[in-house]
Amino acid sequence: MKLLILEYATAQGIEDPSITIEGRAMLNCLLEDFNNDSTSFLISTNSLPLEEGLCNPLKISGTIEDWLEENISYYDACLPLAPEEDFILYQLTKIIEKKGLKVVGSLATGVMTCSNKWNTYEALQDVCPIIDTQKIFFTEIGELPELTQKKVVKPADGVSCSGVSVINSKEELLSVVNEIRSMTALPFFLLQDYLEGISASVSLLSDGKTALPMSLNLQEVYLQNTSINYNGGKIPLKHSLLPEAFFIAKKAVESIKGLQGYVGVDVILNEKVQVVEINPRITTPYIALRKLVDFNLGQAILDATQGVLPDVVKLEGEALFSKENNQMNLMVTR
Repeated sequence: MKLLILEYATAQGIEDPSITIEGRAMLNCLLEDFNNDSTSFLISTNSLPLEEGLCNPLKISGTIEDWLEENISYYDACLPLAPEEDFILYQLTKIIEKKGLKVVGSLATGVMTCSNKWNTYEALQDVCPIIDTQKIFFTEIGELPELTQKKVVKPADGVSCSGVSVINSKEELLSVVNEIRSMTALPFFLLQDYLEGISASVSLLSDGKTALPMSLNLQEVYLQNTSINYNGGKIPLKHSLLPEAFFIAKKAVESIKGLQGYVGVDVILNEKVQVVEINPRITTPYIALRKLVDFNLGQAILDATQGVLPDVVKLEGEALFSKENNQMNLMVTR
């Protein structure tokens, strides 16, 4: 199988560390997992070089979309790594599907549901516990009453913690809403209840029907002024709610059509488990999780999209990963 790996920031030549650190780290790990002559990856002529000897680099100078339209038919499958923001991952997945290639990841239907977080909320509110969410149109902000409790405000099509703020008043909402407006393709944003608890995620493999939880991951997030920032995490997170988190994440993923391959489900752990959102793609914990399982995780992602899941997932040791000095650092102990 001729496989093409497409990591958006590297292929597009984006060199903003706040955007590229996690993407480059995940790409490097994928190249290690798929290190053979049949695997190629895109890299912009404007991007910093990656480690040599891993797969076949294909240098491009134009847009990803133009390159795909002209060249992607030479491949059998494509693994896209891209943000949901501005529906980038959805648009790239649509191109892959249109050209008749195997998508090594979620299909466009699942990506669309999870890229618009309001759609995710509507899809899951009768399926599993999910944080109470409101859709607010930018044109309606002046009509909002004063807030009576702490809220989280975020773009409905955002990625990671980009544009996410914790606010205590309508005045604070007004101070951040213009930034949100500038980074979303949608005419509305989301207000969610703020819950005290542990920020975590569940990493799963899915064959499109059955989802297999692999790990519960601690998310290292911190509040700076009103903004929430993500700095890395720890795998595994040992917590009494792990069985419940696995059950709920599995149910959530299996309920949304088109989710397959690697999927991440963000949750809050307090007295119970509540879903925050679903990431229909490989997420940052992959770089650590692949070191703790006893199989090639990249190959397992490909196998999952072909209908084959591991019989069991066992983790050996623990891993810490964090963003420091414009790179992703990883420490594994056994």
